[in-house]
Amino acid sequence: MKKIRNPFVEKEGYNCFGCSPGNKLGLNLTFSEDGEFIISKWLPKPHFQGWQNVLHGGIQATLLDEIASWLVFIKLNTSGVTSRMDVKLKKPVYTDMGELILKAKLKEMNRNIAVIETWLYNPEMELCTYAIMHYYTFKEEIAREKLWYPGSEAFYEE
Repeated sequence: MKKIRNPFVEKEGYNCFGCSPGNKLGLNLTFSEDGEFIISKWLPKPHFQGWQNVLHGGIQATLLDEIASWLVFIKLNTSGVTSRMDVKLKKPVYTDMGELILKAKLKEMNRNIAVIETWLYNPEMELCTYAIMHYYTFKEEIAREKLWYPGSEAFYEE
């Protein structure tokens, strides 16, 4: 498994709710690459509850949306924007049971639309949430010019 570096921390004004380590109210996600998968481990905090001790469904969708965007950066070497998400909340996710595991994998490309499968597992590796994410992807030149995409080499340590 390869740790993925977050090159955006060097950008002035970067405060992503999903992945900025400097956003005190955010999710502060970090990522790794394992073969065809992007992986993240995340420990929920109580303030992300929807119901008592249950992780809010919108936060679950956000976690899966964020890992899908990192798949676009790493596996497709560009940036994209979410155009559709189909989320299935299968089982409650508790905020006091430990670290959650997120996974993403490219399912298919339809022209410039990336179809990405994402999974959220509880600490016992039970599938709790599944989503198919559709990302509109940009040509790399546009991503570099307009969307802060730093190039694939920026995501790995030397």
